[in-house]
Amino acid sequence: MSNLLTRSLSALVYAILFISAILFSAETYIGLLAVFATFCIWEFSKILKSKSFIPYLLLAYVVFSSVKATINFTDFLLAATLFGLSVLLYLLISTKPIKTEAFSGKIFLQAIYLIFPFYFLMNLPFINNVYHPYIIIYIMLLIWTNDSFAFLVGKNFGKHKLFEKVSPKKTIEGFIGGVVFSIIAGIIIGQYSGVFSTLNWIIIAVIVAFFGSLGDLVESKFKRQANVKDSGTIMPGHGGLLDRLDSLFFLAPFVYLYIHYIM
Repeated sequence: MSNLLTRSLSALVYAILFISAILFSAETYIGLLAVFATFCIWEFSKILKSKSFIPYLLLAYVVFSSVKATINFTDFLLAATLFGLSVLLYLLISTKPIKTEAFSGKIFLQAIYLIFPFYFLMNLPFINNVYHPYIIIYIMLLIWTNDSFAFLVGKNFGKHKLFEKVSPKKTIEGFIGGVVFSIIAGIIIGQYSGVFSTLNWIIIAVIVAFFGSLGDLVESKFKRQANVKDSGTIMPGHGGLLDRLDSLFFLAPFVYLYIHYIM
């Protein structure tokens, strides 16, 4: 019971802090997200056994350039990010390990897996340079819906493993359950949000559920290769910040692609 209480309190503090920063202003959202990204880079660096400061400098450059609106190569950056994440997905479903030995490879992985997705997560709620905080709130709600119902459905009805070698507890039934309930949540959000149409929220819900789950599996493969259970210990009962944000970082470029290019 004490462990459950610890997990609950830790999750509550995290949720209140994140949601408050999102709702207060664009500056507090970007600021807190930059702090989270810094911790995630630190945790990921430990997994990769990297001590380079280059990822932190690259993160600082991305934040500064985005805030000052000096980045003018978003199209190229998005294409490069989607290509890099696609390579990680290929390595996820293949038997090949993700190579993490070379210095250049470690920098590449940190850029593709965290820093570039952070840029799109940071800019995701800005439509025509206007900050819409509830876009991020609703996306987080979709992530929590997917995670919760994937766990519940998988625990009670799961019989077929999804990627047993990477994450033994995840099941195909749980994955489908998460997607279905995310779509239901997307329908409800679409009816009452007033931001996008219901159809658009349904599509966003599918993107969130699908790529959020894959992002969680990719992090699991990194951790399995490094022989660690959690990315860190900053959140009592939950592990590290990367364990909580892996889905959000991974899905951000794909949702950004849909909202800012396709929709």
